[in-house]
Amino acid sequence: MNVTTRRRNTVTAVLAATALALGLGACGSGSGSPSASVSPSKAPAAAPAAGTTASAAGAAMSDRPFGTACAAVPKDGAGSFTGMAKDPVATAASNNPLLSTLVTAVKQAGLVDTLNSAQNLTVFAPTNDAFDKIPKATLDAALADKETLTRILTHHVVPQRLAPTALAGGHKTLETHDLTVTGAAPDFTVDGDAKVLCGNVQTANATVYIVDTVLMPAS
Repeated sequence: MNVTTRRRNTVTAVLAATALALGLGACGSGSGSPSASVSPSKAPAAAPAAGTTASAAGAAMSDRPFGTACAAVPKDGAGSFTGMAKDPVATAASNNPLLSTLVTAVKQAGLVDTLNSAQNLTVFAPTNDAFDKIPKATLDAALADKETLTRILTHHVVPQRLAPTALAGGHKTLETHDLTVTGAAPDFTVDGDAKVLCGNVQTANATVYIVDTVLMPAS
């Protein structure tokens, strides 16, 4: 082999080695390499802001009834959520089987027309079980005393319509004393003792929060 041929072979070998090195380098810079760049179209999506889900849930809750006792409300008919929304509050309550004792008390106090004709009320409505917590002799005495009964019942009524998002805080009642609501949906407590069992129930003129305890005004 002459000198010219040997030089040609050497140059060819060097060029081949260089090409191989460049090829390996290109492979190393592809996906999977720690130094690989991520194209904007394939960048990971940003995580949702903290609290987004809770905020959405709270907003949804402000649009519909909530609480453990809501399952006991009839699914259809005049006593259902849809049916109650068509009637003023005293009439709506009379169609709800959870509130029959309250309705009896409202009739006894002569408050049916007052409640039905008012606008934009919030009513904290004790269940039948709430009235059962009161000793029978005490309850019978209250039902027989229209003035006392009226004070008790009007302490359950706030003269403005309160959505769940505005419920927490102090509110003056028709009886003139304040009641205090603490917590947040779905866990509200009224005057330190009464738990909201089913809240944000709509009637034609009021928003109702069904509670497990009768509220007593200050003496």
